[in-house]
Amino acid sequence: MSVHIELPRELRPLMKKPLGTLYRGKGRDTVEKFVGKLASPTKLISVGDVTTFHLLEAGIIPDICIVDDRTKRKPVSRDVSARNRDKVYEEVSVDNPAGIITDELIKTLCEAFASEKLLRIFVRGEEDLATLPVILMAPLGAVVLYGQPDEGVVFVEVTEEKKEEIRALFEKLISKNQNNELDKIRRILDGHKDP
Repeated sequence: MSVHIELPRELRPLMKKPLGTLYRGKGRDTVEKFVGKLASPTKLISVGDVTTFHLLEAGIIPDICIVDDRTKRKPVSRDVSARNRDKVYEEVSVDNPAGIITDELIKTLCEAFASEKLLRIFVRGEEDLATLPVILMAPLGAVVLYGQPDEGVVFVEVTEEKKEEIRALFEKLISKNQNNELDKIRRILDGHKDP
C-alpha cells in the first residue's frame, strides 16, 4: 500500500506564499532576472513545466526537472511538452495525485539526488507539492526554481535555515495525517537512506 501526505485545506494558503525570492515576469525575461545569481549550485532543480521550458530555452540545464505536462491544471502546449523532453535527460515516471506527496515521489527524489545523471521526473498527476521534499532532500548550496502561477519564478537557495523552515511545515502536514507509516517518509526526508 502506498503511503502519502495530504495537504489539508487549512494549510493550502501556506503553499501560495513563495518559499524563496519571487522574480516577477513572464518567460525568458524572468530567467534573465536571476540567471546571474545561479553561479554554480551543487544541484539545480526545476519544478514545473513552464519554468523548466524557459530554463531550457535559455540554455540552462537543470540537474533534475520535475514536470507533469500541465500548467494551472491544463495541458501545456506541444512546444513546451516537446522541449521539456530534452534528450539530455533520462526519464523516470511516478504517480502523485494533486494535493498529495506520495512515498513513491519521495523515493524517486532520493534516488535522483544520489544519481549523477540528468533526470526528468515525469509525474502522472500533479507535481506542485514536489517543491517541499525537493528542498528538504537537496544538498546545501542547491537552487530550486519553481513557477508561481501568473506571477513569475521562485528562486530558493537551499540553506540549513530553509530546510528547517520546510521541515517545520512537513511536521504540520505529518501531524495532520497521523499514521505510523509516515515515520518512514520522515526518516527519508531527514536524510536516512533506509526507509
